[in-house]
Formats: sequence, C-alpha cells, structure tokens
Amino acid sequence: MNDWPEGWSDRDRGNRYGSGSAGAEPESARVMRQVRRGPTAPPQGAGVPPQPSYVNGQGSGDYTNAQQTGYDSGYSSGQVYGGGGDSGGPGDFDARAPRPAPNWRRRIKWTAISLVTVLVVTTVGTYFWADGKLKREVDLSKVIDRPEGGDGTNYLIVGSDSREGMSAEEKKKLHTGSAEGKRTDSMMILHVGSNGDTLVSLPRDSDVELPTFVGSESGKTFKGTGRHVKLNAAYATDGPELLVRTIEFNTGLRIDHYVEIGFAGFASIVDAVGGVEITIDKAFKDKYSGADFQAGKQKLNGEEALAFVRTRHAFAASDLQRTKNQQKFLAALAHEVATPGTVLNPFKLYPTLSAGLDTLIVDKDMGLYDLGSMFFAMKGVNGGDGTSLNMPISGSSGGNLVWDKAKVKQLVNELNNDEKVTVSGG
Repeated sequence: MNDWPEGWSDRDRGNRYGSGSAGAEPESARVMRQVRRGPTAPPQGAGVPPQPSYVNGQGSGDYTNAQQTGYDSGYSSGQVYGGGGDSGGPGDFDARAPRPAPNWRRRIKWTAISLVTVLVVTTVGTYFWADGKLKREVDLSKVIDRPEGGDGTNYLIVGSDSREGMSAEEKKKLHTGSAEGKRTDSMMILHVGSNGDTLVSLPRDSDVELPTFVGSESGKTFKGTGRHVKLNAAYATDGPELLVRTIEFNTGLRIDHYVEIGFAGFASIVDAVGGVEITIDKAFKDKYSGADFQAGKQKLNGEEALAFVRTRHAFAASDLQRTKNQQKFLAALAHEVATPGTVLNPFKLYPTLSAGLDTLIVDKDMGLYDLGSMFFAMKGVNGGDGTSLNMPISGSSGGNLVWDKAKVKQLVNELNNDEKVTVSGG
C-alpha cells in the first residue's frame, strides 16, 4: 500500500537525506517542511493534508479549533518567517526605539509657566477678595462747595473711638469705656506727591468754624452761623461727610479719599502682623488708656499699641503730644505691613488684610491701589523720605487750639503745588 499522498510515488523521493537515504547531503530547504513558531500555520493547499500548528514548540492536532479561532497564516499580508513574534529566538530583534533623554529646557520652561500662572491666578483672586471686603460707606459727593484739587493725592485718615462689635470683656481689656456712638480719636492728612510725602496731624481740639452743609442722611441744608467748635464735634454732628466739609472749608485743601478705622480694627491689625516695634523716648503711665511704658525700643501688641496712641493725660502738651505719638506709631505700623515678611507670607498677609479690611471704612471711590499707595507713603514717612508735623498752632481760646492762619495758608499752597513742605508745625 502506498503511504504517500495521491500522485506521489517512491520515485519522487529521489536521493533524500534521512532514514533510508543513500544520499550524503541534506534535502534542499526549498522542499523541507517549514515549522513556524507562534499561533499561525502554513496554508492548506489542494491535496495537502491538514498540518499541525506549532505553538512554542508544542504541536496541536485540532485543526477545527484553529479554523474556529480565526487562524491567519500571514501570507495575505506578506508576512515572512523568522520575523516578529515574541519567542526571542534567532532572527528576533527588539523593534522599540531607545527612550530619548529628558528635555530639561522644555521642562524648566513649562514649570516656570505653571508657576507664573498660579501666581497670577492667586494675585487676581486675592485682589477681588480684598476689594470685596472694603466698606465703601462714605459718599464725598454729598460734600458741597469743595475747593479745587491740586497736585498729588490727599487722604484724610481718621481713628474713631467706635466700639462697634466689641464685647464687654474686650472693652475692659482695651480700656475703651462703653460710650455710645463714635467720635474721632485722631485725624491726619496724608499728602502723597512727587516731592515727598507729608503727614499732617489735626488735633481733635482744633478750633474750627462749622460751615453750611447738607445732611448726609436727611439731605437737608444746614446754614452756617459762624459758630466755632472743636474739630471732632463736626464728626459727632454729621459724621465723615461733615468732617471733610469742615476741614476743606477751614483749610482750602481738597480731600481726595477718606479712611477710617475703629479701636478693635486697629488692635487686630497690630496683632495680625505680630506686633510693631517702636522706640519710646520717655516712660509714661496713664490710667485712662491703660498705658504703662518704659523708655527704650520695644514691640507693642494690639492692646499696648491702642493704649500708646490714645494717651494724652500723661503729657503736658496733651493732645499735641498724642498726635505726635499717633503719627509715629501709624508710620511704624505701615512699615511693618509693607515689609516682605508680611507681603510675601500668606500666613501673615491674609490675616492682616482680613483684620484691616473688615474694620476699614472708606469713601466710595477708594480702590485697593489707593489704599496701597497710602500705606507705602506712610512707610516712606517713617523711613525719612517724607515730612510729618502737627497743624501749625498760634495759641488757644477757651480750651480750643487755634491754628496759625498764615502758616496754614503756606502749608496748603505747598501741598497743592506738590512742593517740598517748609512749614513747621505745633
């Protein structure tokens, strides 16, 4: 019986290499059966019996399963033996390209862009957060008969004795008393200009004429009668708008912006920046304000700072000395707020901004840029880049401090023309 497929005979075997062959040479590779590693198998031609599929050297005779699993010989795609596969045998090679070296210039560039983006977003977010906290409650458009504005910007900075929001314990701790309403405890004009900044204190006991004004709430016109009062009485009569009107009427200097802070806010800002360092020239004590200070350089907390700026009974010059102490401390506070240690430290900056902005009352046209300009100007005054003085005083009348009209006129002219101030104060 012939074991060879149909059409084949022993004559076709010729001289073959192998069992029963007399030939010494191996059979040609052209007629040798190919064994393919992997899931594919040689194609089945007509008259060729099914061939086993070799997978990793393991034979499998289940030809039907190969058909069912989508067997592909690879011939249709031009696949050649010896290429591809994962066996790692001879002829295989790693087609993956080597990993490129890190592009450090590109990484640094994108890191810098990311940092700048975060900084810009944080800055813009902080700006709108802080701007939204400003209490723009003073309407300077209600002030009538205003003088012409000069060069530079004039801020009226007011410290009130408002106890709003303070508990009984806080009032006792800060020695504020429990008086109803609010009055001015300090008043200053800060002129910001190109020829140096000037801080002028207005004693609360200054003798001024109460002019004609329009009520900030009622809208009613109150005619001036030539009556003279202490400056802080103008604030007590009709608040910030009448105070601005009275100062402008008695000086001829236009007020561009208004800033007010109460007792609690002042103490909170000082505590938020970690205290303010100041040099006290002479020891003093005052039971009314709670002050008890030794001479020399020292750091004051909020409670101590409030006592320092409110004390007047301990001084022979009373209110005049108090205004000098207020100037000195506010300039030192502005210097502390504007230092990199506060501005660049979010753990100090945000509590400081929050403490200040929660209690500041400003005019409706006041912006954060204006507020920042004011603080940096006060810092400059403290650093010797500006001038600080009391309003020039010529004497007193009935307990009121009378301004030196000639010197006040010269001072106002120098401020309006943004000239270096040469006038000396009281």
